[in-house]
Amino acid sequence: MTHDYSDGYIEVNGTIQSIYNYTMAEKNWIIWSVAAGTIIGTIPLNMLYVKFGARYPFLIAGIASCVSTALIPWSAKLSFYVLILLRFIQGFAYSADFAAIGLMTVRWAPLSETAFFLSVLTCFNGIASTITNFGTGLICESSLGWKWSYYLHALAGLVLFVFWFMVYIEHPQETKRVSDTELKKIQKNKSEAHLSKKCDVPYRKLATSPVILCVWANAFFDLTAAIMFSTYIPTYLNMVLQYGITETGFLASLILGLSMPVRFFFAFVSDKLKQFAHVVITAIQWMKCLALFVAPALTSIFVHDETNRQQWIGVYVTLGGLMFAVRRKLKKQLEDCFQINIVSFFILTDKPAKWTETEEMTEKN
Repeated sequence: MTHDYSDGYIEVNGTIQSIYNYTMAEKNWIIWSVAAGTIIGTIPLNMLYVKFGARYPFLIAGIASCVSTALIPWSAKLSFYVLILLRFIQGFAYSADFAAIGLMTVRWAPLSETAFFLSVLTCFNGIASTITNFGTGLICESSLGWKWSYYLHALAGLVLFVFWFMVYIEHPQETKRVSDTELKKIQKNKSEAHLSKKCDVPYRKLATSPVILCVWANAFFDLTAAIMFSTYIPTYLNMVLQYGITETGFLASLILGLSMPVRFFFAFVSDKLKQFAHVVITAIQWMKCLALFVAPALTSIFVHDETNRQQWIGVYVTLGGLMFAVRRKLKKQLEDCFQINIVSFFILTDKPAKWTETEEMTEKN
């Protein structure tokens, strides 16, 4: 965008400037507006999921995301404030992702495959970043230009959300596409809290559980680093290491895509997530909102010249230190499980909390 002078202006000294040449502060606001939208959208969208399921709310959020994405080039030319508004709408729609994943996991995944189910669904960030960086690099270097990156992404998103609406069913027992054998496997050992279409969520007990708080704290540090890399790796490769746009897109895609095989591996060796997963993961989505604020803020503290390699050192050292402080390998007696956080060694357990048990489970015990 910086090299697009089609809508540029001439300064007093005769130099042509692009209207898309944003300052570091403006870039941070562009990212923060997404975070603000996600924070504000998390609670109301989660309530809509609990009441109506995922099919319609996720479709509406997806359409809003596609429309706002398609209008980004127009807003960037029209007004910086309109651009911020559309980015806010993108963030609001983005808050629908993790709650949908949690709800789908609770209703569709067998308890024995919960971790792998989650790992597949939550790899959308890595897949999206891989496709987007590589594809955008090619589009920007082509005759189409950077604006068509937004148009094509919006079009692809619209197709995918229509497909979602046609395919997704709220409960496996409501479709003939699931056989009796498959349904029994999905519902095996599940409690009424899993199977019920309406179940009261113990929000206070969730929010005060040491185990859940430990998971959320680790999610925050992990997501801060992930957002930092996904947001600024292209900038670092292009402006510091001086790679071309196409090479930058390819390398950024490669780096961000490397996490997916690791994610699948740890899914097999991790514990299985029990009950109310949609609420836990929605809170992790909120942690991601905070990370969207923290990552740009951390960059603004250390980096004042994006081309200066020395200024980036403080960012990476800080993130590395935080990640080191919250990571540790934990081995359980009955199974190998790689867990997170030094504190988690004393807190995490593979036993469900008492408040997750319904009356039906208590009677069986």
